[in-house]
Amino acid sequence: MKRTRLSLFYLAGYLVPSGILLMLAPQFVLKLLFSTGDYGDLMPRLVGVVLFALGVVIVQIIRYRLEVLYTTTVFVRAVILLTLIALYTSSRDPFFLVLVGVVGFGVALTTTSYVLDRRSGTKQ
Repeated sequence: MKRTRLSLFYLAGYLVPSGILLMLAPQFVLKLLFSTGDYGDLMPRLVGVVLFALGVVIVQIIRYRLEVLYTTTVFVRAVILLTLIALYTSSRDPFFLVLVGVVGFGVALTTTSYVLDRRSGTKQ
């Protein structure tokens, strides 16, 4: 599952930094991600804490090579993708489309890696 593990570095690579940035400079991050909505400072900071915490969990999954959780990361992100699409549909805020691209790329990367690892029968 070497490829799948490596694909999770992408996930950790955006969760941890974006979580920290949302906690410290939420308006800057929202502007960078083309947000047109007004979300205040409190909710983005809360989301930042959650993203950071989730990123730490992903780092631990990578660190301890917890292969049994690799597919869980795909399913959870699939639910997140559906939610982001629904949020875009109701708000038309391009921010959600950017997030669909970022999360969708990671889901495609991990899913492809997982399928290739399973086909080749690699464990490590």
